[in-house]
Amino acid sequence: MSTIRIGTRRSALATTQAGQIADRLRALGHDVELVEIVTEGDTNRAPLAQMGGTGVFATAIREALLAGRIDLTVHSLKDLPTAPAPGLTIAAIPPREDPRDVLVARDGLTLGELPEGAKVGTGSPRREAQLAALGLGLDIRPIRGNVDTRVGYVRDGALDAVVLAKAGLSRLGRTAEITEAIDPVQMLPAPGQGALALEIRSDDAALYDVVAAFDDADTRAAVTAERAVLAALEAGCSAPLGALAEVSEELDGSLEISLRAFVGRTDGTFDLRRSVTGPVDRAAQLGDELAALLLEDGARDAFESPNGDPPDPAPGGVLPATATVTPIHPTSAAEREQ
Repeated sequence: MSTIRIGTRRSALATTQAGQIADRLRALGHDVELVEIVTEGDTNRAPLAQMGGTGVFATAIREALLAGRIDLTVHSLKDLPTAPAPGLTIAAIPPREDPRDVLVARDGLTLGELPEGAKVGTGSPRREAQLAALGLGLDIRPIRGNVDTRVGYVRDGALDAVVLAKAGLSRLGRTAEITEAIDPVQMLPAPGQGALALEIRSDDAALYDVVAAFDDADTRAAVTAERAVLAALEAGCSAPLGALAEVSEELDGSLEISLRAFVGRTDGTFDLRRSVTGPVDRAAQLGDELAALLLEDGARDAFESPNGDPPDPAPGGVLPATATVTPIHPTSAAEREQ
């Protein structure tokens, strides 16, 4: 097989994730090149909810994949739209990192220790809604940027804390900065959080045979259930919705999925949580069933503004999306920031 070109965003986290898959492929004897691709999410600094959220980090990379400029891409699964992309196949979903959200706060504080009025940064409506639902009186501030930028707001004193995905900090070797791993009882993660999706062209049978070996059946079942909730509710990846599925072995040796989900409003005025369980081979159906239960109990209200006001305009100018493709050196890629 010729050199496998892996498309990646330029951020340290994206290139680290792609680099880990590249290392696994090299260990199997393959030549690998990382290729940098600029996405709308990299150039448009507006809040994700104002951009629609879904696909802003994936579209340009998928276009490059379909055009044959790259052979494989490593997505953060939570960034992918739930609808299949014609001509593309998710060949593998490797074992998942810890899907929980975490707090990085000044003075080693936990959520419960933050004083009323503490400034907490997040760019996620899902996190904002669940923080508001806790009733801690926090002052939630919208932020964007890479891990260094977000943690820097705390280090510089602009914010008291930020909420991030533990998986990203783990992959970057920065778990020492975590002051609390937030229990999913308090904050459910985004569907697919902590999981990677290895996507290729559907007609690339040779590469499929290589990459499919990285697939983890339990992780695929869990994220299938979570993303089925997302799809059934027709909510984008920036919606105030969280879901977490966990696979466990029963006494008779069968595998069962426990699936829970949250929908809410960012102002904390609506907070709905429900759960279902069932066999692992019904992962997608369980997601559909949980979505139906949420809708029956009023979930649609979570996606409507309580006062009907439109979102605030995006600050600053908005740059056009691009699909610039530039080879980068594999060893220096992880040092680059978005």
